[in-house]
Amino acid sequence: MSNSKTATTTVPRIEFRSNAERGGGSPVHWLRAMWTFAVPANGYYAGGLNGFGNLRVMAEDRIKPYNGFELHGHREFEIFTYVIRGELEHKDSMGNVEIIKAGDIQLTSAGTGIRHSEVCHGPKEVHLMQIWTLPSQSGLTPKYYTRHFTDEEKANNWVRVVAPVESKGVTREREGTGPAPVYSDVSFWVTRLGAKAAVSRRLPASASREERKAYLQIIQRSGFNQGPGQGATVSVQLGESVVSMREGDGAFIYGREGDELDVENTSDITAEILLFDV
Repeated sequence: MSNSKTATTTVPRIEFRSNAERGGGSPVHWLRAMWTFAVPANGYYAGGLNGFGNLRVMAEDRIKPYNGFELHGHREFEIFTYVIRGELEHKDSMGNVEIIKAGDIQLTSAGTGIRHSEVCHGPKEVHLMQIWTLPSQSGLTPKYYTRHFTDEEKANNWVRVVAPVESKGVTREREGTGPAPVYSDVSFWVTRLGAKAAVSRRLPASASREERKAYLQIIQRSGFNQGPGQGATVSVQLGESVVSMREGDGAFIYGREGDELDVENTSDITAEILLFDV
């Protein structure tokens, strides 16, 4: 298998990836993790799946109170941290100290290099998603951006929380409104679908290629699980391709500009869903 998943045809289609195919577990006593792509340092090779488009890391982490990742370094990656429940304390080599709360997304443009720590703040476990993408240029000056999006904004609605830096509506303030800016050809959308609710999105245009790709991930809101997906059930359709998914499941989406992606929560509990245009 190649280093990143590639399509063999532009016919609209969805390729299902079961939660049970993700790696993870408890590599250390304070962390329960699920990894979509290969993490060789932790012994997970994902069958050779090292990324998808510009996506390179997608981790769903649960960190015990007062524990976490001590000071460590990054460079030449764009890193999103999206908090689902709880609070995460961030400290970095530029002197920033920040408590990231549920609904917040922090974007780290690591550029030429930063060092930071990420530790669960307070007496409750923190549940988060962390996503790494390749930057569109190297040698960037390190920067941080933080944005907050309410549950009401995301209710039965796709909200773009990260977008390429030159996109319409994107600002470069440290803290501001609208999507966080990313130096990568990736847009990140979130929705919280109530029982029996549905949302649709047309795949966007691309100046560089006819085919459009996206990755969809359902968050494990019902609890940590390493087996087949449980919890909320979601139907995803693109053209004649339809898959039924549950919490923890993901999907590779291949289509063309203007193809409509339909997502419906067919269960009786809220489903939180992430979508990445890549």
